[in-house]
Amino acid sequence: MARLRDGAVLAVVVIFAVAGCKDLQDKGSSGAQGTGGGGGAALTAAESLTVKGRAPKTGYSREKFGSAWADTDSNSCDTRDDILKRDLKEVKFTDGDCKVSSGVLEPDPYSGKEITYKRGRSLVDIDHLVALSDAWQTGAKYWDASKRIALANDPLNLLAVDASANRGKGDGDTATWLPPDKSYRCTYVAAQVAVKKKYGLWVTAAEKAAMKKVLTTCSGQKLPAGGNPTKAPSRFKAR
Repeated sequence: MARLRDGAVLAVVVIFAVAGCKDLQDKGSSGAQGTGGGGGAALTAAESLTVKGRAPKTGYSREKFGSAWADTDSNSCDTRDDILKRDLKEVKFTDGDCKVSSGVLEPDPYSGKEITYKRGRSLVDIDHLVALSDAWQTGAKYWDASKRIALANDPLNLLAVDASANRGKGDGDTATWLPPDKSYRCTYVAAQVAVKKKYGLWVTAAEKAAMKKVLTTCSGQKLPAGGNPTKAPSRFKAR
């Protein structure tokens, strides 16, 4: 309270209403950037992304991004097993601590369901948050192979998810697909923004509008950071 000269008492009440999405999980990152103002750092980053039309898909193939699940971080485990170890609970191995034989995805970020993973059963996929064909059409076709290989194996761009939900997504961007579990959408879109910003990929006008539409509902949404370098070691090659 503050007493005015005429003796009147002025009561000032400030109420903050905070509503929004879950905090970022920052899987595979070394941390997250600050929240920024308004809708948070993720929204600020989305607003900064370059807008262009899609380049032709001509020339795209998975092989342009190198062999699947290359061990670009040189820890003697392939990238798929690295992500399974990171994202699953109750992990068991076939030998040592590298090749994952089973575990539990609890919950699956896309559907919210609990999914049991067993090697050889196609119930869990490792999703590229920014699909490789989408990346190809928004800048990656003009990169050297080293950068494409890095993107394909960067933990910042990878997530263990329900296989059926992932296959429903296909190579969709934010404008065409969002996780069925609405509580994960803020985290999901923030991660896509982080990948596009880190690698200098552009977005379409529809994609940027969709990103902003989601992120404006996410109070103080952080932007994930970290992952691997944007160039793979020279020993890795792509066609």
